Amino acid sequence: METETIQRLLISALPILIAITFHEVAHGYVAFRLGDPTAKLLGRLTLNPIAHIDLFGTVIMPIMLFVLTEGKFVFGYAKPVPINPMNFRNPRKGMALSAIAGPVTNLLLAFASVLILKLMLLPLAAFSPEALQEPVLKPLNMILSASVVMNVVLASFNMIPIPPLDGGRVLAGLLPSKQALSFGKIEPFGFIIVLVLIYTGVASFFIMPFIRFFLEIFNMY
Repeated sequence: METETIQRLLISALPILIAITFHEVAHGYVAFRLGDPTAKLLGRLTLNPIAHIDLFGTVIMPIMLFVLTEGKFVFGYAKPVPINPMNFRNPRKGMALSAIAGPVTNLLLAFASVLILKLMLLPLAAFSPEALQEPVLKPLNMILSASVVMNVVLASFNMIPIPPLDGGRVLAGLLPSKQALSFGKIEPFGFIIVLVLIYTGVASFFIMPFIRFFLEIFNMY
């Protein structure tokens, strides 16, 4: 049982690490293209996950969730990529575009995982010897399936319209200036609000329709 638990944890860990790394790099890359070199100067435009690992969000929290939910749910986050909106020609628009880049990238990763799974791995499994099925193809199948789900969950969760989540930054970019300024004042309390929404189950009413929608599109629900 311990070996199986470790195997499932490793299978979950790899997709999470890839998902959050690409998520953060996408933020920084779009910001760079829009005129803000902050992430690049700090070495955050790299796919080396070490540069993005947050001790609690990338290591401790995913393991805790895995243990507490008996492997049914794993989630994590990386160190946020620093962005200076004053380097953008239009700070609010630049922040919104940089923010949306993360969830969009996760959906693209989910789509890529589906393509690899359905167009390469499953056909390969049909013609591969049984000796490869259990030690190689089954773990790859589980990793790619987990990648689809975790990228969809990460994208959906981050689009909750509460700053500092990406959805909050996008909403702030869409609101009129006066309303956006007032809305931005809740950012210091944003994570507390999000935790309350998760604890009370309110968050699920927002993200579950998105999760179901995208998983149905990817034929994974």
